[in-house]
Amino acid sequence: MNIGIGSDHRGVAIKTRIASLLESMGHTVEDCGAYSSDSCDYPDIAHAVAGLVSNGNAERGILVCGSGIGMSIAANKTTAVRAALCHDPHAAEMSRRHNDANVLCLSADHLETLSDDAFNALIETWMTTEFEGGRHQRRVDKITTGVKSACHE
Repeated sequence: MNIGIGSDHRGVAIKTRIASLLESMGHTVEDCGAYSSDSCDYPDIAHAVAGLVSNGNAERGILVCGSGIGMSIAANKTTAVRAALCHDPHAAEMSRRHNDANVLCLSADHLETLSDDAFNALIETWMTTEFEGGRHQRRVDKITTGVKSACHE
């Protein structure tokens, strides 16, 4: 699978770890920056990775910034992107299983505190979990199309 990855200056070291893990799993990684700890603007990186996913040049994307929040907000502005901020394997699994998330957003601050096993489990879970479809497809379609319906009583 081709995976676009990117980080701001705070996530460069984590992004490097993720790239190595993905490559060891047999994936191809396209690194969209940042490449140093020099300050940069996270929306530029988020839009680059989300663009790869949106136009089909990457099947999934992974983004890292200090909190993960900014990357998530920016990536979700891109057509056909469903970016999810995840802090643990359960959230990663559910983002794929129920929401068909195609961009994983991560907090460098949080990931730096995880053991290697926990770090690997989060990434591996997100990469290997399949979308369930079924009733979840209807909901993903509503996210994609923006169709709104009245709340049921």
